[in-house]
Amino acid sequence: MDGTALEKLKQAFRGELLCNEPLARHISLKVGGPADLFAVPVDKDDLQELLRILEENKTPWFIIGGGYNLLVKDDGFRGAAVSLKNLNRLELSGQEIYAEAGASNQALAYFARDNNLSGLEFLAGIPGSVGGALCMNAGAHGVEIFDLVSVVEMFNNGKTVKYLKNTLNYGYRRLQVSSNEFIIAANFRLTKASRDTITAGMENCLLARRQTQTVGFPNAGSFFKNPPGLAAWRLIDESRLRGRSCGGAQVSEVHSNFLVNCGNATADNFLQLAAIIKERVLETSGVRLEEEVKIIGD
Repeated sequence: MDGTALEKLKQAFRGELLCNEPLARHISLKVGGPADLFAVPVDKDDLQELLRILEENKTPWFIIGGGYNLLVKDDGFRGAAVSLKNLNRLELSGQEIYAEAGASNQALAYFARDNNLSGLEFLAGIPGSVGGALCMNAGAHGVEIFDLVSVVEMFNNGKTVKYLKNTLNYGYRRLQVSSNEFIIAANFRLTKASRDTITAGMENCLLARRQTQTVGFPNAGSFFKNPPGLAAWRLIDESRLRGRSCGGAQVSEVHSNFLVNCGNATADNFLQLAAIIKERVLETSGVRLEEEVKIIGD
């Protein structure tokens, strides 16, 4: 984006706009180079105007949620990273909750509990945003977020479009969307339960997470998807890679499907370590692992 276009954007955009912003500040792995622009719209109208100007100037962009499940390369991103953190509204309608993509998973889980609605207890232990959880169909303890979804609201070529769940293509840790659309909100259909029952369910989920996934270093959660009928962590363990490191990136000693930043890792360290894991697991088990994290950048 040239200087004239940037000035036009600054005049039209009401949100926060940063230039050459290191993305390591915004993702859980704490690695990644700068984005040319880092934009935080104040509302949907501001988002729409931002995207219109970016498209008009042929400026690439991507949506960043809570920064989990994301790996940005060391050279950064030549374009705009668009944060939806201000689109975080939660609204109750009977036994449904409308949640914008920028709301945190924990905020949604506790909002449901406070309104005596059950189903989202597992989200209390999953970091990140609602939009990110929907994009990867996040799940835990035998529940996936799309089990509770009724409607998904997306931006598509500058317009808001609503999709019934049964019209969407989703599955284990995936939601298929076209390249010109992204999630801005969803409706969740839940069931009535007592606050005490919901609280107990949330505490069980949190306890299980603390016991198995408290790794002590910056991470992106599970780095690889579980192959059908198998556990990625077990395949990595059987390949004798627990504790294996590459630069500052390491296979966690606590949970071997968590790759952690021990303090001075680069994105390239993580990419190299992931390649080693995939090659070794393929050699030892014949299984080809697939990254769960989304990899972005130049």
